[in-house]
Amino acid sequence: MPAARKIVIVGPAHPLRGGGMSTFNERLAKAYSDTGNDVEIFSFSLQYPSFLFPGKSQFTDEPAPEGLKINSTINSINPLSWIKTGNRIKKLKPDIVIIRYWIPFMGPALGTIARRIRKNKLSTIIAITDNVIPHEKRAGDKAFTRYFMKPVHAFITMSESVMKDLNIFDKGKPKALCQHPLYDNYGASIPRAEALELLDLSKDHTYLLFFGLVRKYKGLDLLLHALADKRLSHIPLKLMVAGEFYDDFEPYRQLVKDLGISNIVIMNNEFIPNAEVVRYFCAADLVVQPYRDATQSGVTQVAYHFDKPMVVSNVGALPEMVPDGKAGYVVEPEAGQIAEAIRKYFDEEKEREFTENVISEKKKYSWDVFLQAIGELADKIKVAE
Repeated sequence: MPAARKIVIVGPAHPLRGGGMSTFNERLAKAYSDTGNDVEIFSFSLQYPSFLFPGKSQFTDEPAPEGLKINSTINSINPLSWIKTGNRIKKLKPDIVIIRYWIPFMGPALGTIARRIRKNKLSTIIAITDNVIPHEKRAGDKAFTRYFMKPVHAFITMSESVMKDLNIFDKGKPKALCQHPLYDNYGASIPRAEALELLDLSKDHTYLLFFGLVRKYKGLDLLLHALADKRLSHIPLKLMVAGEFYDDFEPYRQLVKDLGISNIVIMNNEFIPNAEVVRYFCAADLVVQPYRDATQSGVTQVAYHFDKPMVVSNVGALPEMVPDGKAGYVVEPEAGQIAEAIRKYFDEEKEREFTENVISEKKKYSWDVFLQAIGELADKIKVAE
């Protein structure tokens, strides 16, 4: 067994909601702690200024995860906090510092923190790059990303598409591709009947699930058009949309009305607490991710945890993670193709076959594999400068 290491994770964590990223960072910290390492997280006291945050609240009311040390020290718009946080981590002399990078807006803060840490000439800095080129582009993105990347020693991506984007900015530093691990921290599955009762839903319908924060690139409008397709009219379908709208809610509400599907669409425009995630996935018969654009998706790994087949778009890492015709269907982000995949799944009674394949497929997405990838990268790097 390898010697215990001091690990620092820099990125969103409790009490920030983080849209899944907080959950990932906390689960990563637990994986390190469970394997005998000393780990702590440095998170944000202020992640986004209110005028840049599209949701209702950046914070959760849920209790803090047990057994994790979380320091909320980073203010994304206060350079003094960047320097203080970087100096504090530098003095801890961690063996590995893992920084989550998902949006160029954070480049100045995270890049400055990394520069301060490097001054100890001991710590290996590895970035988990969720996105390099963001879904929603803004002026300054490239400059902020380059500023962040310069002090980082190595990179991990969770999709081929992000690896290609990363190579545009940096061809020389060590990199590894390791797919998103399983989100196995939402508790055990519950019976479908119990889940439906908790959500006050009828057992007489078949349920599709669109889960997570709603943004334009996630293609909810495509799924709504698919739901109105006549090929699905013989199936007693209902669609659960479970997640806070980071887009304007009104156009979606109007689209549902215009398509004549108000009676079969259930919209819960709220951030779903971790404790309630199990209800939606266990009530669902099929999870649909109709994304126009994607890198990787944590929703896929929640679906795997709850043994749910999926229909996903042929974008980013989604086709890498969901084998077509085995764990679900991979389609182009087009309403007609989405509708046909849904029809095929139910008409050809694929649930049992695909569920068995999902149970087999998910074995490859272990946290041990992800930790091993980080460790191998760190072992390659000669830090002394």
